[in-house]
Amino acid sequence: MSPESAASEADPSGEAVPPGRALADPLPGTLPEPLRAELVAFRRDLHMHPELGHQEFRTTAAIKARLEKAGLQPRVLDIGTGLVCDIGDITTAAGTGGVLALRADIDALPIPDTKATCAYRSTVPDRAHACGHDVHTTAVLGAGLVLADLHRQGRLPRPVRLLFQPAEEVLPGGAPDAITSGALDGVGRIVGVHCDPKVDAGRIGLRHGPITSACDRLEVALDGPGGHTARPHLTTDLVTAAARVATDVPTLVARRADARSGLSVTWGRIESGHACNVIPQHAELSGTVRCLDLATWRAAPDIVHAAVDEIAGLYKAKSQITYVRGVPPVVNDPDVADLLRAAQTARRGADTVEDTEQSLGGEDFSWYLEHVPGAMARLGVRRPGERTVRDLHQGDFDADEHAITVGVELFTAAALLDTGH
Repeated sequence: MSPESAASEADPSGEAVPPGRALADPLPGTLPEPLRAELVAFRRDLHMHPELGHQEFRTTAAIKARLEKAGLQPRVLDIGTGLVCDIGDITTAAGTGGVLALRADIDALPIPDTKATCAYRSTVPDRAHACGHDVHTTAVLGAGLVLADLHRQGRLPRPVRLLFQPAEEVLPGGAPDAITSGALDGVGRIVGVHCDPKVDAGRIGLRHGPITSACDRLEVALDGPGGHTARPHLTTDLVTAAARVATDVPTLVARRADARSGLSVTWGRIESGHACNVIPQHAELSGTVRCLDLATWRAAPDIVHAAVDEIAGLYKAKSQITYVRGVPPVVNDPDVADLLRAAQTARRGADTVEDTEQSLGGEDFSWYLEHVPGAMARLGVRRPGERTVRDLHQGDFDADEHAITVGVELFTAAALLDTGH
């Protein structure tokens, strides 16, 4: 973990700022050093106490307490975890397109923290903030504290909503529950970030259009009468049927959609049988369905059902399919993406924004975009100069904590530059 000073800064012209020289900044709301240190400590506390989706009670309480200390009035979501908090009177923005929402996700992953020497590694067995949600949460919290101070000074031009959402890692995600709880009431646009270990701290990645893919869960059960392996012709050869479903369905699905949509089925589990000489009566497969294109995602259940039934039918296996809608692709609205670009440019220079490719990962931020325009940026968390290749959802994941400062100032600048239209 590098210290806060590890990542280089840039002024709005894109030139490097020598250490000790103040960053030229036309906007208020940069992060003061005492708050910067407090936020690093807050993030480390979250990292040490990760909680799974819909179980984020300690995390919710910690966020709520800090916002209340700042004189704000957060509201816990109806589902019991997660919260929303308005800065300013959002009714004043009713005729100007609604307020800007800053969204963070607060849950962790059910995997062990394998960082060997980290002083703030997880204290909870088989739980880890291995996707950077603790960084997202801390950045939105810090932005809220800065914006609340500006509001008290009469320097916040428009109200802002903070949204701390639970259960992003649990399909179909906690976003639909947050929406049902009124999280988008009065909201006109929404922004968020996701940690990216391939991008240096101090930088963000952006793109117009799709930035993540759709991700659904697929469960297939196959059944037959069973029998002796000496006489497979007298029964349903269920293991072979399951094997063919595993190998043929992905190919068949891919051929029944536009190749540019990237529709794919990938299996993560296959189980059948208990004895070498017994043809089993039951087999199970489970995996994910991913797709780059919104229209094809909407058609995917029918395509997958037809492919499974077709292959299973060739072997006279009865199939039962459970198709669980996960998340659609995150499709960045160009205007909102440009707002994030302008915000980052105002803080750190145009050269700290890089183009990013569409990921095959899923993100339930997409559910908000079914209701309001929005955009997500990739928040760089790699220590500049680091050569180790790291990825999300791995037990040794960590972030250069300079990313917290970058996230706070990106969100605050976006809020200050937002016009509501």
